[in-house]
Amino acid sequence: MFKKNRGKTKNKIAIIGSRGYPHVYSGYETFVKETFELLSEAYEIHVYCHSHLFDEQPKEVNGIFLHYIPTVKGKGFGQLFNSFISTLHAIFIEKYDVILYVNTANGPFGLLTKLFRVRTAIITDGLEWLRPKWKGIGSTYFYWASKLATKVFDVLISDSKEMQRVYRDEFDADSIVIAYGAHERFSDKTNKIKKFGLEKNSYYLIVGRMIPDNNADIIVNGFKKAETNKKLVIVGDVPYKDDYADKLKAQASDKIIFTGYVYDQELLMELYANAYVYIHGHEYGGTNPTLLKALAYGCSILALDTPFSREVLNDEEYGTYFKKEPKSIANAVQRLDSEPQRVFSQQKNSRKRIRNTYTWGQIADEYDRLFTNMINKNISC
Repeated sequence: MFKKNRGKTKNKIAIIGSRGYPHVYSGYETFVKETFELLSEAYEIHVYCHSHLFDEQPKEVNGIFLHYIPTVKGKGFGQLFNSFISTLHAIFIEKYDVILYVNTANGPFGLLTKLFRVRTAIITDGLEWLRPKWKGIGSTYFYWASKLATKVFDVLISDSKEMQRVYRDEFDADSIVIAYGAHERFSDKTNKIKKFGLEKNSYYLIVGRMIPDNNADIIVNGFKKAETNKKLVIVGDVPYKDDYADKLKAQASDKIIFTGYVYDQELLMELYANAYVYIHGHEYGGTNPTLLKALAYGCSILALDTPFSREVLNDEEYGTYFKKEPKSIANAVQRLDSEPQRVFSQQKNSRKRIRNTYTWGQIADEYDRLFTNMINKNISC
């Protein structure tokens, strides 16, 4: 895949905007781990980390160089502070051939990289300015930062064709499309799900944070209206006191099971792989990593009907859809209960979608081509 640079100085690539490596907290950290471990032979990879998250701070892990940068408390401002200091370090201390930013909240830092003529790319991620969690000032900031990013970064990276269209229509900005990936896995320890009183194909599954963006409240209310003998299992939580999450968890019953966080990755995989159907309620993203994981683990998918989900699921080939209303959920659950052959066929074939389009090897290849073009074609800064 990637040739070693024996006897040759490697080009230096920096990644700014994730929490760090090798810990995996969310989609960004998974992306950094999976993509840049594959590229570490071809490039000198440097990842900027949030120092307070790492008790041990080695300078290098798995051939990837690490820089531990302080931050301040605050869900939004902490990341911006960390990225700002990281940017100063990247410009004045290390000197990189390319800096890759994740998260368009970091859009303003492109002003600095442009001023000092450093080649840069930024992943445009989801429609952050529309997400309920960023009401008011947060929403305004994300829109402004995303728009600014289109003016000051050399390359915009959209994680789906639909997100590429959004940036073209909203900001009159061109971008390239590089999605995310997933690893295929198969169930071999079905008994693990008995921890929650479950059996194979006896439940529908939701995995994700309990925030309004993911529409778990609508899904729960719709599922309660459905005539079904199956259970609904909800994996996830929020790491803080929250009224929305508390109201959701108050609806727990014999049929509505809240597991909380599942840190055992083997158990989590078994929950995916043995579900009758995975329900995907995410609304504001592009290529969603959780949806890819569900396909990679052999799930039939019931998804909120968005252009982003339809792109990943190739319309009806790999998924079924519901509208953002409880009645639509109830009807979809009853339909899928009555069409087991459709469900089992999608379970059998879902991994083909990953194999053909969303492997981490393919994603790493695309970033390799991007960096080569940025370096060799001398994209203007």
